[in-house]
Amino acid sequence: MTDGLRPLIVGGRPYDSPTRSPMPPPTNHLSQPIGHPLSGWTPRPFPPHTPMQGRLCRLEPLSSSHASSLFSSHSLDPEGRNWTYLPYGPFASLAEYTRWVEWAEAQQDPQFFAIVDDASGQAVGTASYLRIEPAMGVIEVGHLAFSPRLQRTPAATEAMYLMMRRAFAELGYRRYEWKCDSLNAPSVAAAKRLGFTFEGTFRQMHVVKGRNRDTTWLSIIDGEWPAIRRALEGWLAPENFDAAGQQRRRLGELMAEARGGKAG
Repeated sequence: MTDGLRPLIVGGRPYDSPTRSPMPPPTNHLSQPIGHPLSGWTPRPFPPHTPMQGRLCRLEPLSSSHASSLFSSHSLDPEGRNWTYLPYGPFASLAEYTRWVEWAEAQQDPQFFAIVDDASGQAVGTASYLRIEPAMGVIEVGHLAFSPRLQRTPAATEAMYLMMRRAFAELGYRRYEWKCDSLNAPSVAAAKRLGFTFEGTFRQMHVVKGRNRDTTWLSIIDGEWPAIRRALEGWLAPENFDAAGQQRRRLGELMAEARGGKAG
């Protein structure tokens, strides 16, 4: 699953991030250690709110036209388990959910997308970019609401790959973040499977639905992206699935291989 994108050009030449340099930090004129210089760095573009097309799914700017399909998809979770750790939902009616979609559609940051299954044409989940900082090259993925039609499917992984690819390969961001309720074990596990690195826990960071929320922080940085990209594209390749749609190799195995380690 290659896209033919050329190396990112910053300042008239390919940008080579020093993030993972083994060299000790440089010092200033006071002999204090300082960060490595980012030669040619410029603020990155704000992400365009345009579709992202994959082999299994596409991401479309969220609009009220998706509300009915999304509500139907989420109705397969009648207990509302998927909304426990989000600051909104569950929604009792299509009208109530449509009002939320109309609110989300009007936002610039977060920038919401509907995840549409290519085979059925149904909207089966939502995702967004948020806390977008072009000057720093930092962007977060969040507001992930995957219906039962999307959960644990290759399309769910592809949707996350497409958003990573836009952030790193198309726009040249340096840091890609994932944050979630520290008690949301499935979210933490999903982030680690996709290549995110655990960074720590911010205690008592939010009040969500009248409850305390400690927040787990994870990230991918640009120096890690090439290996993560190879692993994700290898896992998503059609030849990685048999005639019954079962994976031949696990993503964790491919991730460890791409990073030069051994699969756990």
